[in-house]
Amino acid sequence: MRKTTPEHYYLKPRQAAEYINSSVSTLAKRRLCGGGPRFTRIGRAIRYRISDLDEFMAASLQQSTFERAEP
Repeated sequence: MRKTTPEHYYLKPRQAAEYINSSVSTLAKRRLCGGGPRFTRIGRAIRYRISDLDEFMAASLQQSTFERAEP
């Protein structure tokens, strides 16, 4: 049996949105247009790894409101 570490757990879109304090519709739009966290598709199901959500949030850190987020 394969052990899964917490950073490799997969979350459903609703859980992922809650984890990063976003909405499910925002995640869906970012999947379509790009610029969101990495995700995987298992059949028709969308899943997010916690490690990818953490990476996405870390990449979004800014020091001031004058900084522009990179595309």
